[in-house]
Amino acid sequence: MFGGRFARRLTAAFAATAVAAAALTAIVVNLAFSARFTDYVDAQRQAREQQVTAVLADTYQRSGGWAPPALDRVAAGLVMSGVELEILGPGGDRIWSPAQNGADPEMAAMHTQMMGAPDLGAPTASPVIVAGRQVGTALLRVPRAATPAVDEAFRASVNRWLLAGSLAAGTIALLVGLVITRRTTGRVVELTAAADALAAGHRDRRAEVSSADEIGDLAAAFNAMADTVAREDELRRGFAADIAHELRTPLAILRSQLEAVQDGVTAPTAAVIDSLHEETLRLGRLVADLETMADADAAAFTLDRCAVPLDAVVRDTVAGLAGLFAESDLQLVTDLAPVCVWADPGRLRQVITNLAGNAAKFTPPGGSITVTLFARGGYAELAVADTGAGIPDEDLPWVFERFFRGAGACADGSGIGLAVAAELVTAHGGDISVDTRPGYTRFLVRLPHTPPDTAPRSHRGFIESAPALPTVGVIRARPPHEK
Repeated sequence: MFGGRFARRLTAAFAATAVAAAALTAIVVNLAFSARFTDYVDAQRQAREQQVTAVLADTYQRSGGWAPPALDRVAAGLVMSGVELEILGPGGDRIWSPAQNGADPEMAAMHTQMMGAPDLGAPTASPVIVAGRQVGTALLRVPRAATPAVDEAFRASVNRWLLAGSLAAGTIALLVGLVITRRTTGRVVELTAAADALAAGHRDRRAEVSSADEIGDLAAAFNAMADTVAREDELRRGFAADIAHELRTPLAILRSQLEAVQDGVTAPTAAVIDSLHEETLRLGRLVADLETMADADAAAFTLDRCAVPLDAVVRDTVAGLAGLFAESDLQLVTDLAPVCVWADPGRLRQVITNLAGNAAKFTPPGGSITVTLFARGGYAELAVADTGAGIPDEDLPWVFERFFRGAGACADGSGIGLAVAAELVTAHGGDISVDTRPGYTRFLVRLPHTPPDTAPRSHRGFIESAPALPTVGVIRARPPHEK
């Protein structure tokens, strides 16, 4: 229905534009002809007036003055040809008029009508000049010049052609509009059908990209959106399967051991209780991951910002992970310069914990994790590097996506830690990126830098910029609204 209404409106717009253009052309042509005819009539009137005054001047010169008999012959002839004439002397006194000459105005009008003379023009006063001196004034109304028949015929012919052209242009525009709108609205209808199918749950439906114009761009953008939706659905299904698997194992262990204790098969020893406690902690971590992911969606609205000495936050956070590093036989190296940011310290601890915990998961025993902090270009730059296997090229674009776990990942986890870190960093107005190569991975967090004077700390120090680390295979996290 949308395509039909749009097609009718677009077709009508084509036809109306063509007819309006033809009508405008007709108006312009007729105005041009009218102006030409007006100029033509004025030129003819002026020529006739000059001719009358020339005759009167010649009569005056021949007679040596205004001789009544000569005026009667000349003026009466002019009157009978349709000219209204009065002659005034230099002082403004009337020298000759039809009434003084005894001419009958009705007879003159009848004679003019019989002669087929046109209507009279506007009255004018034309001076009669003899030998450079004005000897009188002729009050004239001369007949209007008749429009030549050939001009009238040409004007009528042009109008007929314009009318025919407007009809032809409207018809052609209607046909062209039908063709164009059929092609345009056909693609819009197909895109609408694809959107309806996607909304109905057909995730494999895609729009056909058949042009390189704006509609083609819209179809390509729709397909990209559909691909994203499909991938997110796939990730959610995989995440649900992973969570079900992760939950099933500790629940099965808890159930079997509790049933064994209930049945008296196993005594509730300290080892059994410790095993049950470990499984409950495992379940708690999974639930905490889910809560963290949901909480990160609203991070921009729940940040409790203040001036934070980031080096102190990083130092305290990694100190709390010392047991994890020691258990995994990992060496921790820190290089923290004093730098302050305007941020939520609790959220920053969450970011640091996620990055350091992720590094610990994928670094083999005997490896090292390096945490550095320095200021550069108005930003605080926090880097967490490890000596793990690195991130495969095919997994690199997705490391900050929710629920994503690489195909070769063997560590425990729900695949949302890096996504949560990226969203929290973005909520603070910063950005996060990853550099990787075999045997090396570094995550870099950049946060807007706050001058040290705004932070509640007792020491001051010179902030040194650390040297740039090598970059191999760089991927930068996208803000959540660009996913």
